[in-house]
Amino acid sequence: MANTKNSTAGTHVAAQAFVDLCLGVLPVWARQLESSRAQSEVAVTQMMQAFSDIGPHINLAESQSQKITEALSLADGGATGLVHACERALQPLMADAQIAPEQRQALQQVLDMVRDAVSALQTIAEPINRETKQVADHVDRMYEGFQYQDRISQMMALLEADMARLQQAAAGPEALPQLQNWLARLESQYAMSEQRQTHNGDDGNGSDDSKETTFF
Repeated sequence: MANTKNSTAGTHVAAQAFVDLCLGVLPVWARQLESSRAQSEVAVTQMMQAFSDIGPHINLAESQSQKITEALSLADGGATGLVHACERALQPLMADAQIAPEQRQALQQVLDMVRDAVSALQTIAEPINRETKQVADHVDRMYEGFQYQDRISQMMALLEADMARLQQAAAGPEALPQLQNWLARLESQYAMSEQRQTHNGDDGNGSDDSKETTFF
């Protein structure tokens, strides 16, 4: 009987020690989570503001790039179209046997200069168009990365709140809730299928749900 009492007392002491350990450790975990989340949100907010500020400049660059492309088009108002128009206008003169060779040579030089000018414009415009599109694509990908960071922040906030709830439950006078009930309540607060997969130990292979951008 004494051994049984000693064993029961030892179990109670061990359980209380575990509760005390949880009560001491959980607040530290929660504070670290909160600090990490807060710093992450500040950093993302600053970066989002920076990208928001350069957004109009990127839009302007894209617009200017489009205007350059249109200006170099084969349309009547385009620079390339201007070359063809000049060729059509000067062709009768150059074909006239009456004009002196030096005049024909001067006309040819004029056409060559126009062609060289348009070619130079095209050489300048093509990399500008390409780089502008690449910059816009990179910015779009970074915005997507910020959205995923927001998801992570809110997932951390949910865990932080659940840890605080566990701390309160461990310190309270009532019996702790059943594990299944606790997990069911936590799962009911998930907003993304990715969270439910992780909750249930599913690695999510074969599913594209983890690529969704969903917010709480």
